[in-house]
Amino acid sequence: MNAKRPLCAAPAPNSPAPAASQTYHYATLEQSGDAATVLAEEVALAIAYNGISQAVMLVTPTDLEDFIVGFSLGSGIIDNANDIYDLKLTGAGSAQYAHVEIASRAFWNLKQQRRQLAGTSGCGLCGVEAVEQALPDLKKLPGAPLPPAQWLEGLRQRINDFQPLGQHCGAVHAAVYMDAKGELLMGREDIGRHNALDKLIGALVRQHIDLNGGAAIVTSRCSLELIQKVLRAGIQTLISLSSPTGLALQWARRHNLNLIHLPQKSAPRVYSPAQEIQS
Repeated sequence: MNAKRPLCAAPAPNSPAPAASQTYHYATLEQSGDAATVLAEEVALAIAYNGISQAVMLVTPTDLEDFIVGFSLGSGIIDNANDIYDLKLTGAGSAQYAHVEIASRAFWNLKQQRRQLAGTSGCGLCGVEAVEQALPDLKKLPGAPLPPAQWLEGLRQRINDFQPLGQHCGAVHAAVYMDAKGELLMGREDIGRHNALDKLIGALVRQHIDLNGGAAIVTSRCSLELIQKVLRAGIQTLISLSSPTGLALQWARRHNLNLIHLPQKSAPRVYSPAQEIQS
Protein backbone atom coordinates (compact mmCIF):
# COMPACT_ATOMS: atom_id res chain seq x y z
CA MET A 1 0.00 0.00 0.00
CA ASN A 2 1.36 3.41 -0.93
CA ALA A 3 2.03 5.72 1.97
CA LYS A 4 -0.29 8.71 2.02
CA ARG A 5 1.25 12.15 1.83
CA PRO A 6 0.79 14.28 4.96
CA LEU A 7 -1.16 17.47 4.66
CA CYS A 8 1.10 20.41 3.82
CA ALA A 9 -0.42 22.88 1.40
CA ALA A 10 -3.97 24.13 1.81
CA PRO A 11 -6.40 22.36 -0.53
CA ALA A 12 -8.73 24.42 -2.66
CA PRO A 13 -12.32 24.32 -1.38
CA ASN A 14 -15.08 23.30 -3.77
CA SER A 15 -16.84 26.60 -3.21
CA PRO A 16 -15.56 29.87 -1.80
CA ALA A 17 -16.36 30.73 1.79
CA PRO A 18 -18.47 33.84 2.42
CA ALA A 19 -16.79 37.11 3.23
CA ALA A 20 -15.59 37.62 6.79
CA SER A 21 -17.70 40.78 7.11
CA GLN A 22 -20.78 42.23 5.47
CA THR A 23 -22.59 45.59 5.49
CA TYR A 24 -25.96 45.68 7.24
CA HIS A 25 -28.53 48.46 7.59
CA TYR A 26 -30.08 49.52 10.89
CA ALA A 27 -32.22 52.20 12.47
CA THR A 28 -31.94 53.90 15.85
CA LEU A 29 -34.66 54.19 18.48
CA GLU A 30 -34.22 57.94 18.80
CA GLN A 31 -34.15 58.90 15.13
CA SER A 32 -35.86 57.76 11.98
CA GLY A 33 -33.91 57.02 8.86
CA ASP A 34 -31.50 54.38 7.72
CA ALA A 35 -27.82 53.80 8.52
CA ALA A 36 -25.33 51.06 7.74
CA THR A 37 -22.53 49.29 9.55
CA VAL A 38 -20.14 46.41 8.94
CA LEU A 39 -20.55 43.28 11.07
CA ALA A 40 -18.36 40.21 11.40
CA GLU A 41 -19.78 37.08 9.82
CA GLU A 42 -19.94 33.56 11.24
CA VAL A 43 -20.70 30.22 9.63
CA ALA A 44 -21.48 26.76 10.92
CA LEU A 45 -18.56 24.48 10.09
CA ALA A 46 -19.29 20.75 10.36
CA ILE A 47 -16.14 18.68 10.84
CA ALA A 48 -16.01 14.99 9.96
CA TYR A 49 -13.02 12.67 10.47
CA ASN A 50 -12.83 9.66 8.16
CA GLY A 51 -16.50 10.11 7.32
CA ILE A 52 -17.69 10.32 10.95
CA SER A 53 -19.18 13.63 12.15
CA GLN A 54 -17.30 15.00 15.13
CA ALA A 55 -18.14 18.65 15.73
CA VAL A 56 -20.08 21.65 14.48
CA MET A 57 -18.27 24.88 15.24
CA LEU A 58 -19.37 28.47 14.72
CA VAL A 59 -16.37 30.18 13.13
CA THR A 60 -15.36 33.26 11.19
CA PRO A 61 -14.99 32.07 7.56
CA THR A 62 -11.29 32.85 7.20
CA ASP A 63 -8.22 30.60 7.43
CA LEU A 64 -10.40 27.50 7.78
CA GLU A 65 -7.59 25.09 6.85
CA ASP A 66 -5.47 26.57 9.65
CA PHE A 67 -8.42 26.18 11.99
CA ILE A 68 -8.96 22.50 11.15
CA VAL A 69 -5.30 21.65 11.77
CA GLY A 70 -5.15 23.68 14.97
CA PHE A 71 -8.47 22.34 16.25
CA SER A 72 -7.37 18.76 15.59
CA LEU A 73 -4.10 19.32 17.46
CA GLY A 74 -5.50 21.44 20.27
CA SER A 75 -8.34 18.99 20.94
CA GLY A 76 -5.96 16.03 21.11
CA ILE A 77 -7.49 14.33 18.06
CA ILE A 78 -4.08 14.11 16.36
CA ASP A 79 -0.55 14.21 17.76
CA ASN A 80 0.97 16.13 14.87
CA ALA A 81 0.02 17.48 11.46
CA ASN A 82 1.37 14.36 9.72
CA ASP A 83 -1.67 12.50 11.08
CA ILE A 84 -3.82 14.47 8.62
CA TYR A 85 -3.76 12.86 5.18
CA ASP A 86 -6.33 14.98 3.39
CA LEU A 87 -8.57 17.98 4.05
CA LYS A 88 -11.40 19.18 1.84
CA LEU A 89 -13.79 22.07 2.37
CA THR A 90 -17.23 22.11 0.77
CA GLY A 91 -20.50 23.96 1.22
CA ALA A 92 -21.66 27.48 0.64
CA GLY A 93 -23.12 30.39 2.55
CA SER A 94 -23.60 29.84 6.27
CA ALA A 95 -23.17 26.04 6.04
CA GLN A 96 -19.62 24.80 5.52
CA TYR A 97 -18.21 21.28 5.74
CA ALA A 98 -14.71 19.99 6.45
CA HIS A 99 -13.89 16.45 5.41
CA VAL A 100 -10.71 15.34 7.15
CA GLU A 101 -8.90 12.06 6.59
CA ILE A 102 -6.63 11.10 9.48
CA ALA A 103 -4.31 8.22 10.28
CA SER A 104 -5.89 4.98 11.48
CA ARG A 105 -4.22 5.27 14.88
CA ALA A 106 -5.58 8.79 15.42
CA PHE A 107 -9.05 7.73 14.28
CA TRP A 108 -9.02 4.77 16.66
CA ASN A 109 -8.10 7.05 19.55
CA LEU A 110 -10.84 9.46 18.51
CA LYS A 111 -13.47 6.74 18.55
CA GLN A 112 -12.24 5.61 21.96
CA GLN A 113 -12.83 9.07 23.34
CA ARG A 114 -16.53 8.80 22.48
CA ARG A 115 -16.81 12.55 22.14
CA GLN A 116 -19.64 14.21 20.28
CA LEU A 117 -18.93 17.94 20.36
CA ALA A 118 -21.52 20.60 19.76
CA GLY A 119 -19.16 23.53 19.52
CA THR A 120 -19.94 27.17 20.15
CA SER A 121 -17.80 30.26 20.39
CA GLY A 122 -18.30 30.41 24.16
CA CYS A 123 -17.64 27.05 25.81
CA GLY A 124 -14.57 25.06 24.87
CA LEU A 125 -15.54 21.80 26.55
CA CYS A 126 -19.03 21.23 25.13
CA GLY A 127 -19.83 17.56 24.65
CA VAL A 128 -17.03 16.16 26.81
CA GLU A 129 -18.49 13.10 28.47
CA ALA A 130 -16.11 12.53 31.38
CA VAL A 131 -14.04 14.58 33.79
CA GLU A 132 -10.94 12.73 32.56
CA GLN A 133 -11.51 14.22 29.12
CA ALA A 134 -11.84 17.74 30.50
CA LEU A 135 -8.67 17.30 32.60
CA PRO A 136 -6.38 15.15 30.43
CA ASP A 137 -2.92 13.98 31.39
CA LEU A 138 -0.67 16.24 29.31
CA LYS A 139 3.12 16.27 29.12
CA LYS A 140 5.05 18.93 30.97
CA LEU A 141 6.97 21.45 28.90
CA PRO A 142 10.76 21.50 29.30
CA GLY A 143 10.56 25.06 30.56
CA ALA A 144 11.80 28.22 28.88
CA PRO A 145 13.15 31.63 29.97
CA LEU A 146 10.62 34.40 30.41
CA PRO A 147 10.56 36.95 27.57
CA PRO A 148 12.48 40.19 28.21
CA ALA A 149 10.32 42.99 29.59
CA GLN A 150 11.02 45.21 26.57
CA TRP A 151 9.30 42.70 24.30
CA LEU A 152 6.01 43.50 26.05
CA GLU A 153 6.31 47.28 25.83
CA GLY A 154 3.52 48.69 23.69
CA LEU A 155 2.38 45.17 22.84
CA ARG A 156 -1.32 45.99 23.04
CA GLN A 157 -0.88 48.65 20.38
CA ARG A 158 1.48 46.60 18.21
CA ILE A 159 -0.89 43.66 17.87
CA ASN A 160 -3.51 45.98 16.36
CA ASP A 161 -1.78 45.48 13.01
CA PHE A 162 -2.70 41.79 13.22
CA GLN A 163 -6.39 42.47 13.85
CA PRO A 164 -7.71 43.91 10.56
CA LEU A 165 -11.15 42.37 10.98
CA GLY A 166 -11.41 43.49 14.58
CA GLN A 167 -10.38 47.03 13.64
CA HIS A 168 -12.91 47.02 10.81
CA CYS A 169 -15.99 45.70 12.55
CA GLY A 170 -15.16 44.41 16.03
CA ALA A 171 -16.79 41.33 17.61
CA VAL A 172 -13.76 39.07 17.09
CA HIS A 173 -10.86 37.76 19.16
CA ALA A 174 -7.26 37.54 18.01
CA ALA A 175 -4.28 35.27 18.62
CA VAL A 176 -0.81 36.49 17.62
CA TYR A 177 2.58 34.78 17.58
CA MET A 178 5.80 36.41 18.76
CA ASP A 179 9.00 34.68 17.67
CA ALA A 180 12.20 34.08 19.62
CA LYS A 181 13.47 37.55 18.65
CA GLY A 182 10.45 39.36 20.02
CA GLU A 183 9.04 40.08 16.56
CA LEU A 184 5.32 39.69 15.88
CA LEU A 185 5.16 37.10 13.12
CA MET A 186 1.52 36.36 12.36
CA GLY A 187 -2.00 36.62 13.71
CA ARG A 188 -5.39 35.03 13.27
CA GLU A 189 -8.90 36.27 14.13
CA ASP A 190 -12.22 34.63 14.90
CA ILE A 191 -15.50 35.22 16.71
CA GLY A 192 -14.48 32.37 19.02
CA ARG A 193 -11.48 32.84 21.30
CA HIS A 194 -10.64 29.13 21.08
CA ASN A 195 -11.00 29.28 17.31
CA ALA A 196 -8.57 32.19 16.96
CA LEU A 197 -5.92 30.24 18.89
CA ASP A 198 -6.65 27.09 16.89
CA LYS A 199 -6.16 29.04 13.67
CA LEU A 200 -2.87 30.45 14.90
CA ILE A 201 -1.57 27.03 15.98
CA GLY A 202 -2.65 25.53 12.67
CA ALA A 203 -0.88 28.26 10.72
CA LEU A 204 2.32 27.83 12.72
CA VAL A 205 2.31 24.09 12.16
CA ARG A 206 1.43 24.25 8.48
CA GLN A 207 4.14 26.84 7.81
CA HIS A 208 6.73 24.93 9.87
CA ILE A 209 7.44 27.87 12.18
CA ASP A 210 10.02 27.20 14.89
CA LEU A 211 8.25 27.47 18.25
CA ASN A 212 11.38 27.49 20.43
CA GLY A 213 11.55 30.70 22.44
CA GLY A 214 8.32 32.06 20.99
CA ALA A 215 5.07 33.14 22.63
CA ALA A 216 1.37 33.11 21.81
CA ILE A 217 -0.63 36.25 22.62
CA VAL A 218 -4.41 36.06 23.10
CA THR A 219 -6.79 38.99 23.40
CA SER A 220 -9.45 37.00 25.24
CA ARG A 221 -9.86 35.76 28.78
CA CYS A 222 -7.40 33.01 29.62
CA SER A 223 -9.13 29.86 30.82
CA LEU A 224 -8.08 26.22 31.01
CA GLU A 225 -8.91 25.31 27.41
CA LEU A 226 -6.40 27.81 26.04
CA ILE A 227 -3.72 26.46 28.37
CA GLN A 228 -4.37 22.93 27.10
CA LYS A 229 -4.14 24.03 23.46
CA VAL A 230 -0.74 25.71 23.82
CA LEU A 231 0.57 22.78 25.87
CA ARG A 232 -0.38 20.34 23.12
CA ALA A 233 1.17 22.63 20.51
CA GLY A 234 4.43 22.91 22.47
CA ILE A 235 4.29 26.71 22.81
CA GLN A 236 6.14 27.56 26.03
CA THR A 237 4.88 31.09 26.76
CA LEU A 238 1.31 32.39 26.74
CA ILE A 239 0.58 36.12 27.09
CA SER A 240 -3.01 37.11 27.76
CA LEU A 241 -4.58 40.57 27.66
CA SER A 242 -7.11 39.37 30.23
CA SER A 243 -6.66 37.73 33.62
CA PRO A 244 -6.28 33.95 33.81
CA THR A 245 -8.61 31.79 35.84
CA GLY A 246 -7.28 30.06 38.92
CA LEU A 247 -7.41 26.66 37.26
CA ALA A 248 -5.54 27.98 34.21
CA LEU A 249 -2.83 29.31 36.51
CA GLN A 250 -2.55 25.99 38.35
CA TRP A 251 -2.16 24.07 35.09
CA ALA A 252 0.41 26.52 33.75
CA ARG A 253 2.58 26.11 36.84
CA ARG A 254 2.13 22.36 36.89
CA HIS A 255 3.19 22.03 33.24
CA ASN A 256 6.07 24.56 33.17
CA LEU A 257 4.19 27.00 30.93
CA ASN A 258 5.14 30.67 31.20
CA LEU A 259 1.86 32.53 31.81
CA ILE A 260 1.85 36.32 31.68
CA HIS A 261 -1.08 38.71 32.03
CA LEU A 262 -0.69 42.07 30.32
CA PRO A 263 -3.05 44.52 32.10
CA GLN A 264 -4.15 47.61 30.25
CA LYS A 265 -2.72 50.17 32.66
CA SER A 266 -0.19 48.39 34.85
CA ALA A 267 2.97 46.29 34.61
CA PRO A 268 2.89 42.73 33.21
CA ARG A 269 2.05 40.08 35.80
CA VAL A 270 3.98 36.81 35.71
CA TYR A 271 1.71 34.10 37.11
CA SER A 272 3.82 31.16 36.04
CA PRO A 273 6.40 30.16 36.98
CA ALA A 274 5.60 31.05 40.58
CA GLN A 275 7.77 33.84 41.86
CA GLU A 276 9.56 33.47 45.17
CA ILE A 277 8.66 36.06 47.78
CA GLN A 278 11.70 38.01 48.90
CA SER A 279 11.79 38.62 52.66
